Amino acid sequence: MAFRPRGPSGLTDMIAVFRHRNYRLFWTGTLVSNSGDWMDQVALNWLVLETTGSALYLGLVNLCRALPILALTLMGGVAADRMERRRLMMASQTAGMALAVALAVLVATGKAQIGLILLIAVGRGAMVAFNQPARQTLVSELVPRAILPTAIALNALTFNLTKVIGPLLAGVIIAWAGTAVCFAVNAASFVVVLWTLAAMQFPARAPRLAPGSVLSDLAAGFTYIRAHRTVMVLVLVAFIPPIFGQPFLYMLALYTVEVLQAGPEVVGTLTATAALGGMVGAAGLALFPAIARRGLSMLAAMLCYGLLIASFSVVGNLWLVGVMLVAIGACQITCNATNNILLQTIVPDAMRGRVLSMLFLNKGMVQLGTFLVATMAAFTGVQWALIASGGVVALSAVAVTALAPAIRTLRT
Repeated sequence: MAFRPRGPSGLTDMIAVFRHRNYRLFWTGTLVSNSGDWMDQVALNWLVLETTGSALYLGLVNLCRALPILALTLMGGVAADRMERRRLMMASQTAGMALAVALAVLVATGKAQIGLILLIAVGRGAMVAFNQPARQTLVSELVPRAILPTAIALNALTFNLTKVIGPLLAGVIIAWAGTAVCFAVNAASFVVVLWTLAAMQFPARAPRLAPGSVLSDLAAGFTYIRAHRTVMVLVLVAFIPPIFGQPFLYMLALYTVEVLQAGPEVVGTLTATAALGGMVGAAGLALFPAIARRGLSMLAAMLCYGLLIASFSVVGNLWLVGVMLVAIGACQITCNATNNILLQTIVPDAMRGRVLSMLFLNKGMVQLGTFLVATMAAFTGVQWALIASGGVVALSAVAVTALAPAIRTLRT
């Protein structure tokens, strides 16, 4: 697994990554696209509450976005292995722009009924299901393999930066101009993304997969994972934090009310604090790419992530909670991004789309995990629910460390 030479500093690798024109274009598009996605998510949730005043419909809209991701993401992985990934992204981003334009027009004309909003939410979920596998696997084509870990870490850093930028922009735009303008700005952001994709230049390549059925290609992906135990364990590890750990973000509102006895402004601040922690973790990965035992660092981050979630739930001091949330965000990104780095470097290019597409099922798994944690909180209280969810993550890290020694010794 050791393919990159030791020696260059993280800063040197970061500079080297941005020397590649295709990556610079990709990074610019990612910054704009993800910021627009977060704007859209905030504005859509606000629109639903503004239109219906119902928390039930709010949950239903988010479920409509999650179900297509669960149903279609694996097909998106097959498409990423069959097609030129840049062109697949262009197709999915064009569909996303059309949906954003439609939503902006519906809101501006006063015709944004809840039924149409639900249909658009389904469309957005389907677009993400095909866009994300192509986006993540395209990174390996943009930079040399020696600096791929740094490129992936920079992507994670950018994603968490957009989690701050997008909601802030959405709040300002909604307050001053309304949700229609917010959706229109998101639609305009797709133009930038499409331009960056069109401007990339790649040498001619042969088709990735020989003609065959989609189901047979999908089955081949599962067969590959079953035949490679290390890959299978890494994929399983990738599911644990989203299902049992990440729901803590969605429980912050309940935690703030029940434990901190504070209002919505504190919820927003704590959410942004966790995103800041994610930026810290991603920056650390980018600046220190030459981690000798990356598998062990992933498991250590996962262990700390679970323990911190369980611990912060019983803390009643706002400042201490803020510090712990920074650490939680850093551990989460370190675990997730390191898992991504290991898979991208282990899995061959011909299988990469199908294998990595399984990781993006976690976008739907988070909703399932949130349902489980919220149900537990209804019976036991939010603190016990968070203790249990964090405990599952921590115990899983211990189990993998003990039972899968090949994982803890992985190097890149």
